[in-house]
Formats: sequence, C-alpha cells, structure tokens
Amino acid sequence: MTNLSLDRLPPRSVRGNSGSIRAAASSFIGTTVEWYDYFIYGTAAALVFPRVFFSDLSSHLALMVSMATFAAAFVVRPIGAVVFGHFGDRLGRKRMLIITLFGMGVSTAAIGAIPPQGQIGMWAAVLLIFCRVIQGFAVGGEWGGAVLMSVEHAPSGKRGLYGSTTQSAVPAGIVLSGGVFGLVSQLSDDQFYSWGWRVPFLVSLVLMAIGLYIRLAVEEPHVFREIERRDAIAERPVVELLRHDLRKVILLAVLQIASNVGLFLITVYSLSYIADTLHMPRSMATTALIAGAAVDLVMQPVFGALSDRFGRLKIYGAGVVFLAAYAFPYFLLLDTCNEGLVILALALGLGLGHASTASLHGVIYAEQ
Repeated sequence: MTNLSLDRLPPRSVRGNSGSIRAAASSFIGTTVEWYDYFIYGTAAALVFPRVFFSDLSSHLALMVSMATFAAAFVVRPIGAVVFGHFGDRLGRKRMLIITLFGMGVSTAAIGAIPPQGQIGMWAAVLLIFCRVIQGFAVGGEWGGAVLMSVEHAPSGKRGLYGSTTQSAVPAGIVLSGGVFGLVSQLSDDQFYSWGWRVPFLVSLVLMAIGLYIRLAVEEPHVFREIERRDAIAERPVVELLRHDLRKVILLAVLQIASNVGLFLITVYSLSYIADTLHMPRSMATTALIAGAAVDLVMQPVFGALSDRFGRLKIYGAGVVFLAAYAFPYFLLLDTCNEGLVILALALGLGLGHASTASLHGVIYAEQ
C-alpha cells in the first residue's frame, strides 16, 4: 500500500479499543462464514462428490478427481488475493470484504443446487468446478482483508492476539461445517446422497446474510483512514509491492507451506482415509474433525498472545518443528482404528501444529 508503518501512526484514544474489539469480532464472524463454505466443500469432496458427480469412474479415480476440484481453488486464491488486495488498498478493506462474503455465499449455495451427473452428465462436473473457482477467488481476498481489519484496528502491544482472532475463524468454520455435516450424516445413505448433503451448502445463504449484517457495521481501520487523510494511497499497489518487496512476498508465501499442508491433510484427506481406507463410520470422521477443530479454536488466541510476549518467529518455528515430527505418529494413531486415539490424533495436529503456526500468519504478514 505505502511505506507508512503501523508503528509510526499516532496512537488512538481509549475509546478506540471498543473499535478494536468490534473489528476483531466482525472479522472472526465473517471469516467463519467464509471458511464454513470452504470446508463443507472439502468434506463433500472427500465423502460425497465421487459418488454424485463422478459416478462413471472407479472409486479411487473418482476420489482423485474430486480432490482435484478441491485443489482448483488454490490455483485462483492468489489471483483473488492480488485483485482484492489491490482494490482494498485503493478503495478500502470494508467494501472488498462485503464483495468476498457475498461471492462465497452465492457460489456455495449454487453447489447445493447442481443436479447429479446422472441427470445432466458432464455439465455437473463443469458447474461444480466453476463454483469452486469462484469460492477460491473470493476466499483469496477474504483472508487478507479480514486479517488487516483485525491487525490494523489492534492496540500495538496485542497484535498477535487480535490477529489470531481472524485465523481462529478457520477452526470455527470447521466446527460449524462439521456439525452441520454430522447432522445430515445421520440420514440413511439414500437420503444423504440424494438430498441430505445439499443442506449444508444451502444453509450458506442464511449465514451469508448474518455475516453481511455484522460486517456492514464496522468502520474502516484507523491505519487506512490515516493514509487517506495524508493522501498517501498508492496509485498501483500491486506494482509497487512487487517492485520494492518481491523478496518478502516470496518468503511469506513459502512460510505458509508447512501449516497449510498439515491443515488440509488433516481436515480433508483424513476424512477419506478414516472412512474409506480404515472403514470407520462416516460420522466418526466428522466427530474427530470437530473435536480437533475445537481444540484448534481454543489454542489459536493462546499462541497469538504468546507471540506478543516471546516473539512471532520463536512460536512459529516451534510449531513447524512439531508438524514435521508429528507426521508419522499421526498416521500411526489413525491406524489403530481406536476412536479415542483417532480423536487425539486430530486434536494434537490441529491444536498444537496448526494453531501455533496459522494463528500468526496474519500478524506476521501485516507487520511486514
């Protein structure tokens, strides 16, 4: 945006702290809705889509293709981040966050309305991929904008804590999506695969309306308003970023690898592994995911606060080491097929490995 540092801005009044809390709450709730949309797709990609949209393929190939549609969003997420980041710097965070929330909600609900392959053939897969691309584009802009709303509103000594509230929306979205999917998973297979799986996607419209109502009440961050007052808005934010800070962009992109690989291995692939490879009940997979995400949700603010005290990189580095060391023990715990140990496996992976790293992404990025 500009070289105007967070630390060089004039301090806010005590009254501004209420704005910090309101902004953090808004970012948390709005982003929870977005990640609910994102993760119900991941759950359905592992448990539903191979049968509904790729039924003419073998079970293993159908699963691979279904997972490939899940991965499609990752191709467009950086594009969404660049586009919404550029206009967020030009026009303000709030406007872009309203657009991303609306786009995510509509595309998610549309997935719930796509007819199965048996009715419209290959067009079912085409429509599925199109909606998934819109999801990825929207969430690419959502995450960065919501993080900035939290960190730029935060008191200077508590940016780790406030920044972690937005990232806490990831496990909150998992808990919410897992809970809804857990309810419809109680249906018979015929009911579940014919209409039950669609319910979580259609519920997204209601959650979107709630998120928009809350987000509309939040003001632009103090940092952005100060930049506007000084007439310091960059003409071409993306160009200036790449010209002056390309090395940081690359390093920060690499920074997320360990955390994101761990997150999606646990939250998406593990569902298929538990249900299809280990032949445990589908409801067991979603129960373990909800339990693990609940621990993640509680621990993220803890690690955010610890980073305010001991430094970002010390906490982050410890989390990366844990994720690397935990890879093999994780699958050993799953392979026991013991329900308690399966839940423990996901709880440790998400509550320690993911929480200690992902909770700090937002504040580390914003402070650059």
